[in-house]
Amino acid sequence: MKEQRAYSVEEAKRKLEGYCAYQDRCHKEVVTKLREMRMIPEAIDQIVVHLINENFLNEERFAQSYARGKFSIKKWGKRRIVNELKQRNISKYNITTALKEIDAEDYLSTLDALAEKRISQITERNPMKRKKKLADYLLYRGWESHLVYEKLKELVP
Repeated sequence: MKEQRAYSVEEAKRKLEGYCAYQDRCHKEVVTKLREMRMIPEAIDQIVVHLINENFLNEERFAQSYARGKFSIKKWGKRRIVNELKQRNISKYNITTALKEIDAEDYLSTLDALAEKRISQITERNPMKRKKKLADYLLYRGWESHLVYEKLKELVP
């Protein structure tokens, strides 16, 4: 087992500044990281406050970049993005703000492209099973059910 080294508050601050500068983080990730470094609760609070004051830690910015990234790179729907942000204890206000980062036209055209690509990969002949496979795929990715079912009517006669 690897020996756990002790960090001073200043060392931990510097380390976490780098951690947050590398990529936007949420409070939960930062607190988890500090706990892994075996920092005491008072030190964790002090470091988190420092990171917020110095703008290394900003939940609104994190939520916005998370939503943009998961939508544009992973092609996730809004439901999945919302659920993932809720698991990270992001406030309702920040989640709403984050979803505004996704353009409505891009959202629907991404759903079209994703559904078209997936339906071309499904080899199933039975139309009901084809529909189920496409629906399961899109729902798993977090697309709203009313959009998924409209798409199914359109793509699988």
